[in-house]
Amino acid sequence: MKTMKLVVPIAALFVLGACNNAKNNSNVDNPFFQKSTLQYQAPAFDKIKTEHFKPAFDSGMLQQNAEIEKIVANTEAPTFENTILPLELSGEILKRALLVFYNYTSANKDKEIAALEEAYAAKFSAHSDNIYLNTKLFEKVKAVYDNRAVLTDAEDKRLVELYFEKFEMAGANLSADDKAKLKKLNEEEAALSAKFSTQLLAATKSGGVFFDDAKDLDGLSAEELKAAQSDAEKAGQKGKYLIALINTTQQPCLQNLTNRASREKIFKASWTRAEKGDANDTRATIEQMAKLRLQKAKLLGQPNYAAWKLQDQMAKTPAAAKDMLKQIAFYAVNTAKNEAAELQKIIDAEGGNFKLEPWDWNYYAEKLRKAKYDLDETEIKPYFEVTTVLEKGVFFAAEKMYGVTFKKRTDLPVYHPDVVAYEVFDKDGKSMAIYYLDFYARDNKVGGAWMSNYVEQSTVLDQKPVIVNVYNYQKPAAGSPSLISFDDVETMFHEFGHSIHGLVAKQKYTTLSGTNVPRDFVEFPSQINEHWALEPAVLKNYAIHYKTKEPIPQALLDKMNKAATFNQGYAVTELSAAAALDMAWHSITDEKQIGDALSFEKKALTDVGLLVNEVPTRYHSPYFNHIWSSGYSAGYYAYIWSEILDQDAYQWFKDNGGMTRANGDRFRDLILSIGNTKDLNEAFKEFTGHKADIKPLLRSRGFIQ
Repeated sequence: MKTMKLVVPIAALFVLGACNNAKNNSNVDNPFFQKSTLQYQAPAFDKIKTEHFKPAFDSGMLQQNAEIEKIVANTEAPTFENTILPLELSGEILKRALLVFYNYTSANKDKEIAALEEAYAAKFSAHSDNIYLNTKLFEKVKAVYDNRAVLTDAEDKRLVELYFEKFEMAGANLSADDKAKLKKLNEEEAALSAKFSTQLLAATKSGGVFFDDAKDLDGLSAEELKAAQSDAEKAGQKGKYLIALINTTQQPCLQNLTNRASREKIFKASWTRAEKGDANDTRATIEQMAKLRLQKAKLLGQPNYAAWKLQDQMAKTPAAAKDMLKQIAFYAVNTAKNEAAELQKIIDAEGGNFKLEPWDWNYYAEKLRKAKYDLDETEIKPYFEVTTVLEKGVFFAAEKMYGVTFKKRTDLPVYHPDVVAYEVFDKDGKSMAIYYLDFYARDNKVGGAWMSNYVEQSTVLDQKPVIVNVYNYQKPAAGSPSLISFDDVETMFHEFGHSIHGLVAKQKYTTLSGTNVPRDFVEFPSQINEHWALEPAVLKNYAIHYKTKEPIPQALLDKMNKAATFNQGYAVTELSAAAALDMAWHSITDEKQIGDALSFEKKALTDVGLLVNEVPTRYHSPYFNHIWSSGYSAGYYAYIWSEILDQDAYQWFKDNGGMTRANGDRFRDLILSIGNTKDLNEAFKEFTGHKADIKPLLRSRGFIQ
C-alpha cells in the first residue's frame, strides 16, 4: 500500500497570478492554479500536461513561504486560529499539484516526469525544512501547544499536538548550525530517493526476460502466452515472449513453469535486476541513503534512524517492533523448514536429483497443494474476472458491510485509457466520493499495488475524497478475458480496504483525515477487508466462471478453505525477512556496519535467523522500493504488526455474528472513520474490548492450534 501524506499549507490565488509564467503556459490555463470544476475537484486529467507541474511547484512554494511569513509576522498572541489553522489551511496549489504528480511518478512516469522528480526532490525537502525548522514559527506552535488546555474542540487539540510532535521530530529544537546540517542531509536524501525510484523503474523494465520458444514457457495458459507474446511485440521483439518483472522477488509465473532452466532464469533476472553495475544499479544509492539517515538520526539525538522514525508510531520503539518480529519469525521459519522438506520429497520422488532452490518453491508448492487438497490454481482462475471481482465482490462486500454503493462514470477524464472511474454513494444514498481504478501493469508504472488520494477529505475545506487504487495485473491480449489469481483477488480487497478507510473519513482537517495515520495502523483496515473475499455469501456472488457464468462450486470452495493455511511458513518467512532487513538497515549505529549492500543483507538476515536459502526475502535490498522510496523506511514491520490487529479484530467479528451491517457500522464508527483524531491503541481496545493479542494471527497462519 502506498499512501501520500504531505502537509502543505493553502495559498491565495490572486498572488499566484504574478508568479512564474512558463513559456506557452499562462497561469490562467494551468489546471493546478484553481480548483477543478469537476465533481469533488476531481483532477482534470484531460487538461493536465507535464509542463503544468513546474509553474505550480514554483508558485506554490513561493506562496506558501509568504503565508508562513504572515503567520510569523502576526504580533498577536499565538492561538489556534492565527497559527495552527492557517498553517493547516494553506498551500492549496502546491498540494493539488503534488497529489497528482506523485501518483504520476508511480503510475504514469515518463522521462519528463522522472526528470522533474529528480530536479525537485531536494527543492521539496528544503521547502519542508523552511517550515518545520523555522524557529519563530515553532515558537508560536509551541505557545499554542503549551496552552492547548483552553481548546474545547477535541480535533483542534489533536491537530495542535500532532503539529508540535511533527516540528519536534523534524528538528525544530536544534541549533542554527545543526539545522543547516539537517537541511543539507534532508536534501541529499530526497535526491537519492528520487534517483533510486528512477533507477529501479528502469532496472525492472530492462530486467524482463525474453524467450524465443513457447516450449520454454510450458505450463502457462494460452491466455498468458498470448499476453507474453503481445508484451514482447510492444517491446519491439515480435515473435518472442516477454516475462516482465513485478516488484517482488518471486514472480507469478514460476508456480506454473515446468522448465526448471526457465524458472531459474526468471528468478535470477528478478533478484539481480538492480545490481548489474550499470546506470540502474541501486546499491551505491541505497548505501549512501542509509548513511545519510543515520547521520540525520544522530543529529536529532537518536542512536539510529529507526529510533527516530518510530516515535509517533503504535510500536513507539524499534525494540517493540523487533520483539514482535522475533515472535512471529520463530514459528514461521520452523514451519517453512518443514514445508521445504515436503517439497524436497516430491523432487526426490520424481527423480529430480537436485536440491530445492528458491525458483523451485512455488512450482513444487503448487504440485503439493494439488496433491494435498486437489486444488489447482488454473482451476480457480477462470472464476476471477477483474471487473466481476470488483463490482460483484469488492463493491458487494462494501454495501453489505457499510451500505456504500458505486456507479460507473464514463464522463470523467482519466490519466490513462486503462483507468476506470466510479461515483460512490453512502448508506443514505447521498453521493460521497469519486473512486478511480488502474488495473494493469505498464512499463512506466512501478510494481505493486497502492491507494492514493487526489483530494483528501476535510469538512473545513468542504472536500469529499477522490481516491485511486493502482494495481499491476497482467493485461490480457485483445479479446481475452482479464483473469486473475486468488492472490490478486485478495490484493484487490486489500487495497479497497485502504480506500474505504479514506472514503468514510469525516475529519475537519486533512492532516487527521482517513489514512493519515501511523504506518503500523494504516494496514489494519486493508488487511481486515481481505477476509470478506472468502466470506461465503460474497465469494459466491463474484466467483463466476467467465465462460459458463456458473458460480464457483461448493466443492471447490471447500478445497480453498482447507488449503487456507497451506504454505504459510514460506509466506510469513519471506515477509518477516523483508521487515527484519528494513529494520537492520535503519538500526545501524555506525556507518562502518554497512560495508557493501549485499554483504550487509546477508549478515542482517543471518543474525536474526531469517537467512533461509529456499525462502528469499520478499524484497531484496537493491529493489526494496517500500523503504528507499515509498515512505516505509523502518516501517515495513507494519504489515505484520497490523495483521496482529487485523486477526484479533476479525476474531471479534466471528465471535459477534460475522459480516453484518451492525458490525460493519460499529467498525466504521470506532475504527474506519476516526482518522488520526485519537490514540489508536485505545481505539483498537474500544472496538475489541482488549489490547491486541498475537495468538489469533498465529492460529490463522496455522502455527498454533
